[in-house]
Amino acid sequence: MSAETQLKRTPLYESHHRLGARLVEFGGWEMPVQYDGILAEHNAVRADCGVFDISHMGEVRVSGPRAQMFLNHLLTNDLAKLAVGQGQYNLMCNERGGTVDDLYAYRIGDDEYLLIINASRIEADVPHIRHVAQVFLSDPFEAELQIENCSDYSGAIAVQGPRSAAVMEALLPGIASEVKRNRIVWRSLAGENALVARTGYTGEDGFELVMPAEAMAAVWELLLKQGAKPCGLGARDTLRTEMCYPLYGHELDEETSAIEAGLGKFVALGKPAFVGKEHLQRQSLSGTSKTLVAFRMNGRSAPPRPHYPLVVGGEAVGEVTSGTQSPSLGVGIGMGYVPPICATGGQVLEVEIRGKRFPAEIVAKPIYRKNG
Repeated sequence: MSAETQLKRTPLYESHHRLGARLVEFGGWEMPVQYDGILAEHNAVRADCGVFDISHMGEVRVSGPRAQMFLNHLLTNDLAKLAVGQGQYNLMCNERGGTVDDLYAYRIGDDEYLLIINASRIEADVPHIRHVAQVFLSDPFEAELQIENCSDYSGAIAVQGPRSAAVMEALLPGIASEVKRNRIVWRSLAGENALVARTGYTGEDGFELVMPAEAMAAVWELLLKQGAKPCGLGARDTLRTEMCYPLYGHELDEETSAIEAGLGKFVALGKPAFVGKEHLQRQSLSGTSKTLVAFRMNGRSAPPRPHYPLVVGGEAVGEVTSGTQSPSLGVGIGMGYVPPICATGGQVLEVEIRGKRFPAEIVAKPIYRKNG
């Protein structure tokens, strides 16, 4: 990004400044990376409740009588399984089976769906969605299908941690019992209609609030008054790495498939043709040249970071895609792609850090488990 490019700011930008956040560029947005510190924020989510500004993420509404048929062609999971009020994790592929984006799809009406997409992919995703619609339904398709990019006038907050249900109950009594995992409902918040979902990107219980941008500041303040701790991108990254949740641009990109990333359970190969199906099916049957593994450092070392080489038998066989010092475990952890022959659990490897090699071991996902 050039120095002249104006970074986008979320509706909570002024709030972040007042709270003393350190702001950084992320996906074209000026976002808080931390407030009091990554360790304190990470631990707050694991033990109590943290709130994240996730307004940088994109929202796309897809509606119309052919919305479900189209989305089942566009995405890897089976949208026919969703009742109104349900959601599911999905991947959107190109014709080669590579990943255009990973996202959540919620069915918010009989013929209406909400896609939550990655901030860095909004400008790529929306044209891709429209192009696939034109090819699949013929152009013009608007009479049967409407695609609306709501990203510029919507905002979102994630409420995460063991106490998130109690915090949400204080704002919306009864919401915790009504909204189960992977569910979404409409509710009134700060005088505006908001969507309340229960998914999460931290491994803890949590809720997401999607609302008009003008309601964001008031809702954020209500959450802080309930004792929720503001958290930035730094803690978001350590939390999701402990859980081995992928981040687009690290574990996923247009040259990497869901099968290679170990996300095959989100690919419904039994449904009719969808974009990328042929390649994903071939990989599922015949195997891949690389596979994503999780690892844990053995002994003391600097934290592993993206692009550090992964070495087996003295030979570099891959590289780190995500790596950090785990606040929960007190050791270095990470993920990376290696050949399948090197992907056995317990396999010893080395991570090359600043020219030196340090021992590590491939472990089962997730790396962090709540009860040991």
